[in-house]
Amino acid sequence: MIPVSLDLAPFLKVRQCARLCLQTKNMGDKDKLILDEPVEEGVKPRKYGKKQKGYSQLPWYFAGGIVLFWGLLFIAVVKPLFYRLPEPLTVEDAPKGVFIAERAQANLYDFEAIGTKVVGSDGNEHKTVQFLLKELNLIKENVQTDYFDMEIDLQYAYGAYVKWNLVNMYQGIQNIVVKLTPKGSTSENYILVNSHFDSQPTSPSTGDDGHMVVSILEVLRVMSSSKQSFEHPIIFLINGSEENSLQASHGFIAYHKWAKNCKVVINLDAAGSGGRELMFQSGPNNPWLVNIYKKGAKHYFSTTMAEEIFQTGLVPSYTDFDIFVEYGDLVGLDIGQCINGFVYHTKYDRIDVIPRAALQNTGDNLLGLVRTLSNATELRNPSANPGGNTIFFDVLGLYLISYPAETGVKLNYAVAAAAIILVYVSLLRIADKSNVSSEQVLSSFVLVLVVQVVAFVLGLALPLAVAYGLDKYGFSLSYYATPSLLVGLYVCPSLLGLALPSFIYLKLKSNDKVPFAQQVQLALHGHAAVLSILCIGINYYGLRTTYVITWTLVFYVIPLAFNLLTTLHDRGFSWTGILKIVQVAPFLYNSYLFYCFIVILTPMMGRFGQDTNPDIIIGALTALGTILSMGFLILLVNMSRRSGFVLLTLFAVAAAAVSFASSDLGFPYLAKTNVQRVPYLQVRRVFYEYDGTVSKDESGYLFNFQDRRGVAPLQDSNVDLTGLVNMTSDCAKYMMCGMPLYDHRWVEAMDATMWLPRQNPVWTPAEPTLELLNKTVLADGQTIRFEFNLTCTDHTSIFIQPNEDVTVSDWSFLEEYLTTNSPPYHIYFSFGIDNTPLNFYIDFKKTDGDFNVPLYQIGISAQYMHVDGDDEAVQFAKSFPDYAVTIQWPAIYKKYVY
Repeated sequence: MIPVSLDLAPFLKVRQCARLCLQTKNMGDKDKLILDEPVEEGVKPRKYGKKQKGYSQLPWYFAGGIVLFWGLLFIAVVKPLFYRLPEPLTVEDAPKGVFIAERAQANLYDFEAIGTKVVGSDGNEHKTVQFLLKELNLIKENVQTDYFDMEIDLQYAYGAYVKWNLVNMYQGIQNIVVKLTPKGSTSENYILVNSHFDSQPTSPSTGDDGHMVVSILEVLRVMSSSKQSFEHPIIFLINGSEENSLQASHGFIAYHKWAKNCKVVINLDAAGSGGRELMFQSGPNNPWLVNIYKKGAKHYFSTTMAEEIFQTGLVPSYTDFDIFVEYGDLVGLDIGQCINGFVYHTKYDRIDVIPRAALQNTGDNLLGLVRTLSNATELRNPSANPGGNTIFFDVLGLYLISYPAETGVKLNYAVAAAAIILVYVSLLRIADKSNVSSEQVLSSFVLVLVVQVVAFVLGLALPLAVAYGLDKYGFSLSYYATPSLLVGLYVCPSLLGLALPSFIYLKLKSNDKVPFAQQVQLALHGHAAVLSILCIGINYYGLRTTYVITWTLVFYVIPLAFNLLTTLHDRGFSWTGILKIVQVAPFLYNSYLFYCFIVILTPMMGRFGQDTNPDIIIGALTALGTILSMGFLILLVNMSRRSGFVLLTLFAVAAAAVSFASSDLGFPYLAKTNVQRVPYLQVRRVFYEYDGTVSKDESGYLFNFQDRRGVAPLQDSNVDLTGLVNMTSDCAKYMMCGMPLYDHRWVEAMDATMWLPRQNPVWTPAEPTLELLNKTVLADGQTIRFEFNLTCTDHTSIFIQPNEDVTVSDWSFLEEYLTTNSPPYHIYFSFGIDNTPLNFYIDFKKTDGDFNVPLYQIGISAQYMHVDGDDEAVQFAKSFPDYAVTIQWPAIYKKYVY
């Protein structure tokens, strides 16, 4: 036999193709995806027509599963970590030298029992001071005297400063100051730890700021009784007038004997109660402080985004930290309670909403920070520390990432550039594997990019449209008592806006040369390109918060690079596997971050004022969080043959939520937990004319509604609001509306205040007495000096309005105020332990020297914040529904013309 050589390869290929064709008739959809791949190197992929394109998609339930999976992941992981608190320690753990929450809680019970602690009241100036001094002396008895010296000082502060377009003047404000010094310490650079013990009217101030006060007491107790020494002396300041325009912190930093040595501050405050405390300001321009926080804190909760939001003024709060930085040139960390802000400054700020574990969380962090900072080598020569800002953020409370802002700028640009480059490489790969020109793929991508720009805009615009519509028809804040409503109102419209453009585009696209899996990939590339452009723009603008976009892009760049380095990029939907795994990280972080701000800011919307639509703020935050958490993931629903069903479901949920919000079910307030704040004054106003006659003497209630809905929620209640009118006309006619406006917030909102007259005069426990002591024409013949004695209550404002041809040339108040502000002038005067009458003078200049005519108006606004008022006022307050918390007191306004 003669052997014959045969080439069987062609026959084998035919046989293989036949087998594949036979399998195709019987295989399921899942197996058909394999046909998107080339069967052998050198064999071009199949070209699918428009009709065949759908055969490469996944089963219908896949799309719904995408949304459901990530929602469950948020509920199972993000929320538990957000609310996680440590196990509280008891006195049995005291020998370990750790913070004992049980002891702090016992102190907090006693602190709350005192009641309200308004500056000037017996509760603040006597009972609370006595309680704190007693506790401090007990601590001093147990000091390790071989290791530490402990000094206690009670400061009476007097002074004035300009802030919020007014003069803040204080008299006899009390500060309790403790100095803990290690034996043999030669350091002249002190650490300042500050909180405050005073309260707003009606509030026992258990959370704001009793929580922080007792934390300081316990930290001092632990440190002074241990044998663990440190390098730098520590000043513990518990100040007695923070709620009163931050006066006590100014009194300390400007006048106390130890203040000049204080170089760094840990400020402790609250805008909520009963959760983790947020480190929301650092520095300024001292990046080493973030490293101190990283080393010292045990339970991280911090982000650069919080710092930038707070410093824009979006948060309607202030802290002593600003005073220490502005007037003491200090640097430091600003830390505050922020969860459950619904009870903030109300009678519900009580110990029953503060779990012992929350005290442990604060105490662990504070003790660690103070110990770390008191040994910081950076304090040996503070002026030598490098400047600059820092980018910092905690990852689910488990870890803190920080790096210099300069590094952040470079990283932002680098990641955005890497994303764009890898997208471009991917486009070239798709062109090569699809047997089409790169020009065709690039031109298709330009269209995809436009589609994704539209998607991004819709993802933001649709929630804002819902927010605008609800507000327009009077349904703002409907999520206030039902936070889960935010999912339907803003998350679902955002997801719908993100997914709809690509859904329509892929349905209408007629180009059949690029496999469908790669067309979906192009959509994701388009979203990455949009984020990259946004990253570059915001980075150029200078916001450190750009890091959020950067790290979102990082977790798209990583799987894209991996897919390109392997064959997964070209094998149907195989590229989605690593993408979905890696996307867990940005989803968890971004949803955690924006959930944090929604939790913090939602209660604040209840005191944000009537001029701003709060739904726009919350809607925008929710939309941004949705875009950054789900922007890539929601596009994967297009992999399913029934992706339209998901979009329809999102629309249905959004419609149901809007329907709920615009019905009685969407009423925003609940008794005790999610209350409507109703601040008002029981007012009597008396106008004295130039000749001494009384032109007006009337009484009523002056309302300063703090949320967008204003008076509307009360109109169907039992409160008799007959005759309620806006103050716009009075504000145009009279100086300061002719009303006893309380502080700078009342002044800023005066045009929106409302007046409800009552027939009977409002009772006040006393009346301010303005006595003209002397009136003297000065030597120049154009200036006249008026000298006064004012007997008043502990919260009094003086308003001064010279006539058009008269100017104030000098006075006994701060001279700098006259050069930086215009009439009417506002002097806010308060006192603590010292009720001595106020003596002052004002010099008025009139060029013609004619002083026998009216020259100016002066108004005295006196607030009696420690009493409930007369019987009629008490009954009126009781008529409010249980979901409304009244914050009110008697006040009197006297206007004089001289």
